[in-house]
Amino acid sequence: MTEAKPTLPTPPTEPSTPAAPSTPSLLRVRARALLLGDRIDAAGLERSDMISATPLAFNVGANGFVALYRFGVAVMIGLSPLEEDDVLKQVKLRVSGPHAHIDDESAILEISPDHGDKIPPGGAIAMKDLSEQRLLVVSDALAKTVSLGRDEREVNSVFDIIEPFAADLARNGRPPWKRRSMLKLIGQTLLVQHRLSGRVAVEEKPDVLWDRPDLERLYARLEDEYELKERAETLKRKLDMIVETARALTDMIDADRATRLEATIVVLIIAEIIITIGQIIVGRH
Repeated sequence: MTEAKPTLPTPPTEPSTPAAPSTPSLLRVRARALLLGDRIDAAGLERSDMISATPLAFNVGANGFVALYRFGVAVMIGLSPLEEDDVLKQVKLRVSGPHAHIDDESAILEISPDHGDKIPPGGAIAMKDLSEQRLLVVSDALAKTVSLGRDEREVNSVFDIIEPFAADLARNGRPPWKRRSMLKLIGQTLLVQHRLSGRVAVEEKPDVLWDRPDLERLYARLEDEYELKERAETLKRKLDMIVETARALTDMIDADRATRLEATIVVLIIAEIIITIGQIIVGRH
């Protein structure tokens, strides 16, 4: 008989370590703000399911969000390219003063319940959820920053026009003769001032913060990220400088014209005296 081989004891099995919980994937949504023109007339577009009346905000599709601002900006969040095209086709019919060049400001929203509302420098906007109130806050900041971009470009173009006038004044010591050009510059500056303080109102907070004061921190972070207050103050200083410079050049032009007019009157008086003396002399002879 063959001897049975002794069986080796099986080593004790180590308790299996529980698997680490998988981190939830972040949901990334694109937000776009388009400056379509000088004004968007949203009257008559009110609907029963609208989110807000000022600005007019409503849902589009399954997860899309649209906000229309009266100063010509449309903000779209979470829309597909086809949905964006459909919205823009309808909105452009109500745009007055359409722009040939449409300014665009984009941002990426990262949504995760574990995240607080924070904005890392140059990164995506982290948000807890896609609530309508949070989207209104984000839309307000994007609409203001894209409008400020247009105003900054216009003010810089005005500076480009004024610079040759100032250089000519410093070189020749004479003001430019184009008084109408100066008045046009003043008019453009006044339009930008009116749009900045009247329509866009960068210093004013969105109305949704009255009902949701807990979102003020999110708005403050967006305000800092896009430097809304700093850019608005810089624009105001530039506008004041343009108005003062244009008025100074206009006053110089008026003073120079008045001097030339006085010289012309003096010459005419002297000529009339000479003619009168000549007639008296001829009459005596």
